[in-house]
Amino acid sequence: MTVYIDPPTWPGHGRMWSHLVSDASFGELHAFAAGLGCPPRAFERDHYDLPSHRYDDAVRAGAVEIGSKELVRRITEAGLRRPKGRPTA
Repeated sequence: MTVYIDPPTWPGHGRMWSHLVSDASFGELHAFAAGLGCPPRAFERDHYDLPSHRYDDAVRAGAVEIGSKELVRRITEAGLRRPKGRPTA
């Protein structure tokens, strides 16, 4: 069970963002994010959006740094990918 984070290269709302994901379960991801103090509204389908100023906090807490393409590959292989436009049930 691992939580991953990609570099903060995603612009939005005047800042840069990372994605925080799990390759094991959404339960693991939600618990990790709660430990960082991420609000539930930061969860979007299959990941948490994390602002760049929180990146180092996530890594110190145990998130593994990987590239964005690798992040998507891992959650897809784990069956946890929920692309836009598909049901989340």
